[in-house]
Amino acid sequence: MPENKSGESLSDRQKYDFKRDLEELQTLHGRGTELISVYVPPGKQISDVANYLREEFSQASNIKSQGTRKAVQGAIQSILARLKYFKAPPTNGVIFFVGEIPKGGDQTRMVQYTLVPPDPITTFLYRCDSEFYLEPLLDMLLDKKVYGLIVIDRSEATLGILRGKRISVVRNFDSLVPSKHRMGGQSAQRFERLIEIAANEFYKKVADLATDAFLNLPGLQGILVGGPGPTKNYFNDSNYLHHELQKKVIDTYDIGYTDEYGLKELVTAAKESLMDLDLMREKRLILRLLEEIRKNEGSLAAYGEEEVRHATEIGQVDTLLLSEGVRKHRAEIECPSCGFKGKVTIVKEDDLARCPKCDSVANVTNTVDMVDEFFELAESMGTKVELISTDSEEGEMLLKAFGGIAAILRFATS
Repeated sequence: MPENKSGESLSDRQKYDFKRDLEELQTLHGRGTELISVYVPPGKQISDVANYLREEFSQASNIKSQGTRKAVQGAIQSILARLKYFKAPPTNGVIFFVGEIPKGGDQTRMVQYTLVPPDPITTFLYRCDSEFYLEPLLDMLLDKKVYGLIVIDRSEATLGILRGKRISVVRNFDSLVPSKHRMGGQSAQRFERLIEIAANEFYKKVADLATDAFLNLPGLQGILVGGPGPTKNYFNDSNYLHHELQKKVIDTYDIGYTDEYGLKELVTAAKESLMDLDLMREKRLILRLLEEIRKNEGSLAAYGEEEVRHATEIGQVDTLLLSEGVRKHRAEIECPSCGFKGKVTIVKEDDLARCPKCDSVANVTNTVDMVDEFFELAESMGTKVELISTDSEEGEMLLKAFGGIAAILRFATS
């Protein structure tokens, strides 16, 4: 994976490659404690790491199982060989994942991954287990832009968190504040005071829950407050929120609901405030695509692998839309039956590839990740690429309805 300097955002392609590698590593399991993870932080002397691994190699000779002993020592030797390519760790450190995994019967195959993480590694780690140690890296995939969400009226409130493109509900509850009364005179005044007392307690409860949910939330960028009437403004203007949270309120927004759907409404209503947030950018791109698809004439849309690949190859694509959920490979094949040579799409890297001419099983000479292939093709043609997540409804639509590949064109097909 290309190195990324600390504090800089990963490119879409780096994010995709890193996430894909972690997904693959999560599926790998050894027969015993044969999978080795080594985390080398920046500033760590490579010679110190090599000496540590040599000591572990020596200690591994005490492993009783001959198969496990051989696998562990083989993995350590492989990492030692890879260390020779480093004079010093990269800016964010480097991680090695090496080990033997079953491939059927009594046979195994060695897997080897070398990753440069998007954020710096803080400590040196050596671990030998039945699976690779990935927890610190999975945390690095979390979007660091986080917003607190509050939707409120006198009858109900819902708190949520917008993390990157994903909205999660923290708490939804009713207020129990009476809304109407038919009493007159002093009874009416007394009842009105009781209503205001109940409302005040409700607002305090919302504020207390917001403190619990948001005050120590890492990466909190701001708080959005919404609702269908004047309650949201009263709640915000009366400083019920903790003073540190009050300073983070971006604005209040008019919306129609105060339940989970209201949280989605709030994010949409705040699109001007969150213009740089990926969620809104992705929504605009997919809505533009759908608008073009609906046109009877002059459509500037293409979708599906073959159509989009052709359009990209002839320089017709302005913006290429790729779903990060696509998991396919392009395989170069040679058919032993009819002699066909070319490329086909397969789902898994080790899937059988069939000849498109005679349907015989073909020999695979090379495979590449299909999303990486599209990135390279787009780069060669000066085409913008947008990697669309599957966290939003629009992102799911791109993956499920269009196969995860679509494009907005520079000019319509004649």
